[in-house]
Amino acid sequence: MPCSDSSSSMVIKLDSEDNFVSFEYAKITCGREITGSTGLSEYLKGYALPEILAISFADLARDLKVEAEEDQFILYLEWDVLRAGIALYLGVEDSHIDTERCLITSIETDENGTEIAEVVLPPRELPKILPCNLAEQADSKE
Repeated sequence: MPCSDSSSSMVIKLDSEDNFVSFEYAKITCGREITGSTGLSEYLKGYALPEILAISFADLARDLKVEAEEDQFILYLEWDVLRAGIALYLGVEDSHIDTERCLITSIETDENGTEIAEVVLPPRELPKILPCNLAEQADSKE
């Protein structure tokens, strides 16, 4: 099911204080469109961008109660691409975030905030999806 066969697009919206408002993510993969439908955008609303970079995938999956393998895969794609886009925008270098896969196509700012449009290439590696009980055991060992 998970594959990395195409690029995607993303638009990140920030308020006038550069806090997260929302993002739109679209990817065509395996003959099916994937869009930001996991609740991640609503969950992150109001967060400062550095705070978003610090959130782990395991914490998101647990907090958003994402258990099905396909839903975890989609959440991972959203989380990974959002972190890469934010890191690129902020100029953050982190070996755990692949900013080279994002290309900013435009940045528009007005009194309401900022909108960052990006093209995103497929990820270097896909996640290891674990059942919830194994993911919790892995978290407790860290």
